[in-house]
Amino acid sequence: MITDEQFLNIIDSTPLVSIDLIIENHRGDVLLGKLLNKPAQGYWFVPGGRIHKNEKIADAFNRISQVELGTALSINNAELLGAYNHIYDDNYFDKEDINTHYVVLGYKIKWPDGLELHTDEQHSDLEWWPLDEMLASLEVHDNTKAYFK
Repeated sequence: MITDEQFLNIIDSTPLVSIDLIIENHRGDVLLGKLLNKPAQGYWFVPGGRIHKNEKIADAFNRISQVELGTALSINNAELLGAYNHIYDDNYFDKEDINTHYVVLGYKIKWPDGLELHTDEQHSDLEWWPLDEMLASLEVHDNTKAYFK
């Protein structure tokens, strides 16, 4: 396990690699969570998280969906939309003069009917947003909107 100081040094020195889950329900609504932590604090954003060292992408996909949504989803049911750059002026630790750069693998997946959602400590809420409302909202981060343009 790395210390907070080591992780801050990593954030300052290199991009982080992560997965975003672009989840739609049977109506075409998009699942968003309101972020409690930096970067992108206070914005509605698709669920996601970073890939850990030596963790395979499929395993990270499974872990991230389990942690963020309460259900382990399979990458075999998802479509890779592409790789995206998410660059923020701030960082998780709120340390001045250190920005955050993620290289994000965006995966689109349908939410199975009948499954319950469970939020985690990083989100105050999880909600289904109609696509047009999500794209028009100033509360939804531009990095989330980029998956639909």
